[in-house]
Amino acid sequence: MRPEPLHGPLSDRLAGAIRPAWGAPDTVTALMSGRAGGVSAAPFDTLNLRPPALGGEGMDDPAAVAENQRRFAAALGAQPVWLNQVHGADVVRLTAEHLAPGAALPRADASICTVPGIACTVLVADCLPVLLCSADGRAVGAAHAGWRGLAGGVIDHTVAALCQAAGCPPDQLLAWLGPCIGPRAFEVGADVLQAFGVDAAQPDEDLFRPSPRADGSPRWRANLVALAQRRLAALGVRQLSGGEWCTVESGSRFFSFRRDGRTGRMAAGIALRAR
Repeated sequence: MRPEPLHGPLSDRLAGAIRPAWGAPDTVTALMSGRAGGVSAAPFDTLNLRPPALGGEGMDDPAAVAENQRRFAAALGAQPVWLNQVHGADVVRLTAEHLAPGAALPRADASICTVPGIACTVLVADCLPVLLCSADGRAVGAAHAGWRGLAGGVIDHTVAALCQAAGCPPDQLLAWLGPCIGPRAFEVGADVLQAFGVDAAQPDEDLFRPSPRADGSPRWRANLVALAQRRLAALGVRQLSGGEWCTVESGSRFFSFRRDGRTGRMAAGIALRAR
């Protein structure tokens, strides 16, 4: 069922959400939520979208999450399929079966779709959301690209699956990068550089800037957006946009797990418009 459109005050309260300005065809709708516009209480205030089915301790009120998800779906104009994200690289192709009542959340960190009205959706609270579509508007996709997934090939797999579904080469894709932890805030150790095959003694400082701690222990500041941009470009994706927001530094606008620990989750969704 297609969500009802938002009108009046509710639409205004979702003003913190981002609608990508990226030249996508009119057949595509996309939206990245902020933390405002929902009904959840602290520390999930207010538009927490993390499904209760994912479990865990200290969870948000399920009724509040359901209302938040309804508002997000209505603003997007499509029905999201939520994923059980595990910081991996698996991609699922969405169909109407994924919207069936009681359907299990797909265990994957990316999805693609060619069915109008079904939204590829990823949850984030510092990891990088990547939205993609084919230039002809035949297929869409979304990837959850934290450093583990990015190093493990989640963008590679999503681009390959989307190109196959749309019948197009990578240079006919558009990619939009949403809010994530920024390069001033993302402190990492040598294990992260190793995951990307980077020599800690000679890192590319556009990707990993040396930033030792006061006691001299080695640390680096990682640029997650630049890592994703490099990967997309290497795969042949030429039309890139977004990537200008830091979740950690904008506490009133975005959830951040690294900043706050127990907190909510935002969502980035993309779909073909229902006819």
